[in-house]
Amino acid sequence: MPFTPGMEAVREVIAVGPGLTGRKVESGHTVLVHAEAGGVGSLLCQWANALGATFIGTVSTNEKAAQAKEDGCHHVIIYKEEDFVAPVNEITSGKGVEVVYDSVGNDTFQGSLACLKPRGYMVSFGQSSGTLDPVPLSALAAKSLLLTRPNMMKCTSTRDELLETAGEVFASVASGVLRVRVNHKYPLSQAQEDLKNRRTSGSVVLFP
Repeated sequence: MPFTPGMEAVREVIAVGPGLTGRKVESGHTVLVHAEAGGVGSLLCQWANALGATFIGTVSTNEKAAQAKEDGCHHVIIYKEEDFVAPVNEITSGKGVEVVYDSVGNDTFQGSLACLKPRGYMVSFGQSSGTLDPVPLSALAAKSLLLTRPNMMKCTSTRDELLETAGEVFASVASGVLRVRVNHKYPLSQAQEDLKNRRTSGSVVLFP
């Protein structure tokens, strides 16, 4: 498969994707992803849909909410207008979600744990809002939660693991199950402000 702009988001999905496949996300399950309109969030939404899961995504603006709907997001929460925990509980009838993907970090972490059902799976793969505060084990014990922070180099530490995981992801891109969005292209000198203020969506391509 030729490399195209925006494929760096696919690299992240290779690292965090086992949360979908390894945890056997399937039809009837519910998945919560923060920053759905980002490059990784968009791909996770599409992948969860392909597996038959119900998808809840959080975004910051109405414009990003529209993109989330285009990605197939079943429920969109604009987190700047309302706390996401209450609507997630309403959507799941108080049962919680099987998996949370959280790239935001400090601002959403405790709420993400609150949204999980007993023995739910928390995938932390970023901290755009700042470094996480220490997490006491007791925060996980109440519902027997599982917490992971994937690193692609460790998730694919052997060539066979890399080929298997990457092959699955790239096959999904090639077949059209996953569509890589490239919504923004910037000169390197101009990108910082929009990235800092979370104005971007999809993948961002930088050029000299």
